[in-house]
Amino acid sequence: MRLLTTLLAPKSIAHAHCDLPCGVYDPAQARIEAESVKAIAEKYASNADPEFRARALVIKEQRSELVKHHLWVLWTDYFKPPHFEKYPQLHQLFNEATKLAGATGTKGSVDVAKADELLAKIEEISKIFWETKKA
Repeated sequence: MRLLTTLLAPKSIAHAHCDLPCGVYDPAQARIEAESVKAIAEKYASNADPEFRARALVIKEQRSELVKHHLWVLWTDYFKPPHFEKYPQLHQLFNEATKLAGATGTKGSVDVAKADELLAKIEEISKIFWETKKA
């Protein structure tokens, strides 16, 4: 039995948005995480407790990583070549948004202005996303 289990075990494991192309996409997932990042940055600034601040930084970095994840899912799984042809700024928007969620943006700082910039980029992406859903 052990030999059979070994033979039938997957040789590699793939990770995706979901286990099956469900077709459920929404920039709201990235926006909600980005709003959380902004709220945490504001709470961090108003609290001097070192333990609270350390915890806030860890959570903010996790949420920033989730923003990047949700943006990448949209960028790589939802948007297709016809979208990029119709909206040539999309690649640049996603690049800028993911960088704003990364080490040079909200993941690497507690600057509320960076979180606002990130939210603005997500809003631009969201407008295009909903336009594509109408078509």
